[in-house]
Amino acid sequence: MKAWQFTAHGPITKTLRLATDVPRPDAASLQPGQVLVKVASAGLNPVDYKMPELGLAARAMFSFPKIPCGDLSGTVVAIGEGVEGLKAGDHVVGWLKPFSSAGALSEYAVLDKESCVRLGDGADLDEAAGALTTGLTALQSIQPYVKAGDRVFINGGSGGTGTHGIQIAKLLGCHVTVSCSTAKVDFCRGLGADEVIDYKKEDVVASLIKQGGSAGTEKWALIVDNIGNSPTDLYKRSHEVPREGGVYAYVGGRMSAGSVWNILRGRLLPGFLGGQRRRFVLGMAQQSTEYVRPIVDWMAEGKLRTVVDSKYGFAQVKEAYERLKTDRCQGKVIVKVVGGEK
Repeated sequence: MKAWQFTAHGPITKTLRLATDVPRPDAASLQPGQVLVKVASAGLNPVDYKMPELGLAARAMFSFPKIPCGDLSGTVVAIGEGVEGLKAGDHVVGWLKPFSSAGALSEYAVLDKESCVRLGDGADLDEAAGALTTGLTALQSIQPYVKAGDRVFINGGSGGTGTHGIQIAKLLGCHVTVSCSTAKVDFCRGLGADEVIDYKKEDVVASLIKQGGSAGTEKWALIVDNIGNSPTDLYKRSHEVPREGGVYAYVGGRMSAGSVWNILRGRLLPGFLGGQRRRFVLGMAQQSTEYVRPIVDWMAEGKLRTVVDSKYGFAQVKEAYERLKTDRCQGKVIVKVVGGEK
């Protein structure tokens, strides 16, 4: 079968190649509890290219050749012994372990039964493939720390995690403020954001403090930082923004020396020396059917959608990753595996 592979660490757009002789899994090769899926679409994530670019550390993480990308949608071809609730022909969304040699950028993939969820009839397979890592990250960075009526600030509202985060926070009954560039203000409002801070024109932290009011009655229960390095002092000054007991959830993006220093100082120093007095949590997607199911259900009900920045054919994977690496995506980058072979 055809599959994209990289055979060494380094920039993924330089090391990727399209292999045409990768052994194709079949029903006879399935172990108990496994599901064979014909891949329809793959949802790209920054971790796909960041891990191979870690240099020699990448060698310790996985073996080569490696098929990148973990998020996919597709059609069940066969099931192994002990798999219940799925049958050949079902549409599913699934995920592959990042440190295995397998990946979603292949014509077929073998998943554990715990790593796929059946989709309803008529589900958009492109949107489904784009809902996993970013949707799970958004859900798990928000849901545990808020209740209906709380105020949430999302730093970076227009990327994959941000677009899911706005919608999920609103579904949980929160008041949502986001930051974005001038060109994306209306876009974020259209997703449900109650307030939008244009970081091109405003000081983000000062705007949050102003929105909180002099009495501090409208301060934020949660800050979700999808950017990491803009503003560099967001974590340092976040105690001025959330209410008592508020949480700062660091999700990702790009780090700078300044932002790393502010986070380390805030976490290590006592409060009277400038240390941060609010709880710091690291937002990472824990992939399990328990968390995927509400996302799939919300999508089936029309309450949650994956915003798709762009779609690429299977022959255009390098171009797809080049787009993702610009950090200017408005939503998810999707690779169409079936129907995108040319």
